Amino acid sequence: MNSKWRPELDRGQVDLVLDNIDEGEVIGFLCDLIHLESVNPPGDVAVGVELCRRLLDQVGFDTQIVGPSAEHCSLIATLAGHSGSPRLLFNSHLDVVPIGELASWHFPPFGAERHDGRIYGRGAADDKASVVAQVMAGIALARSGVSLTGSLIITEVADEETGGDLGSGFLVDNELVQADYVIIGEPTNGVLCIGERGRVVVELTVIGSTGHAAAPLTGVNAIEVMGLVISALTMDLWPQITSRQHSVLPASTATISFVTGGIKINVIPDRCTIQIDRRIVEMESVDSTVAEIRETAERAIKGIRGVAIQTKKLIGRSSRLIHPESRVVEAAQHASRWLGHEPLLGGFFAGSDAKHFARRNYSTLIVGPGDPDTAHTSDEWVAVEDVLNATRLYALTALTMLN
Repeated sequence: MNSKWRPELDRGQVDLVLDNIDEGEVIGFLCDLIHLESVNPPGDVAVGVELCRRLLDQVGFDTQIVGPSAEHCSLIATLAGHSGSPRLLFNSHLDVVPIGELASWHFPPFGAERHDGRIYGRGAADDKASVVAQVMAGIALARSGVSLTGSLIITEVADEETGGDLGSGFLVDNELVQADYVIIGEPTNGVLCIGERGRVVVELTVIGSTGHAAAPLTGVNAIEVMGLVISALTMDLWPQITSRQHSVLPASTATISFVTGGIKINVIPDRCTIQIDRRIVEMESVDSTVAEIRETAERAIKGIRGVAIQTKKLIGRSSRLIHPESRVVEAAQHASRWLGHEPLLGGFFAGSDAKHFARRNYSTLIVGPGDPDTAHTSDEWVAVEDVLNATRLYALTALTMLN
């Protein structure tokens, strides 16, 4: 892709936009959102969506709230340019994961306390800092008075933490948004992520036979056989998987994240099930991923009578990459350099709502404030300066693309 388009910025317009980004306003809004306990499940983000809508409505965005329910709702806010094209869409999510054990937190999970240049709280990095940065970037553009040719669409959504079908998926499936380019806000430490690994979730079940626990030879203990399967997976297959490297994306990974089995304490269990979360790179297909798990399990039980293996694909999604010379990537790189930061290209470590926009072939970049290692952890935090830098980056990227 050798586009003739070249990113440009005008100093006067940049100053007008950046002068409308106020630290107190940005961080105050972030704290307001962290105070909201938008834990998923149940995933009620209505109050947060309304806060975003009100701020954007006040500066001239056309706003609407949509969704499959009042609780699982999402915001669509549009600042229309003269021609309406190109269309740049911002997207971040307002739902957060549960806090886990409260005793493991040193800061109140929804307190939004500021300490040593950081804001602490569930969702601080994942993903309310991105929500705030995108909304405040849009506000700065609107307040600046700079004339835009293209349109900026800001979507702040529900349900990302449980797959996004009720949030971004709802928007895409119902054709409520159309875009040429998308920027997903997720904690990337400012790295411009041009793709993400695919995801395959496999449910694997060992089937044995019941009997009395006092006579263990009368049945086939599925839990004990599953122990052999798990050993084979972790000792034989996992090292092969983690050796599969990629030039941009993180390496392949595999995690056994769920196990269930047993009927009653005095009954030999005839079923044991695990779920395996695989993140895959370009060289791996969904089908081959399921097949190698099954083959490894079958080798592990070879020679054991009365045992069967079942596998079921629960999720199957290939890896996704956009061209590094996509216009949205070039615009973000140009904006980053303008702000004094040499841009880094990479791949996102987890999954995101990019998968929904990929179904429409929208060129999608993932970038946002926050250290990804803090996501879903106790004492989750984001640096104040990172939020401000992300706000500037989003604003100047939009200015580059839409002006």
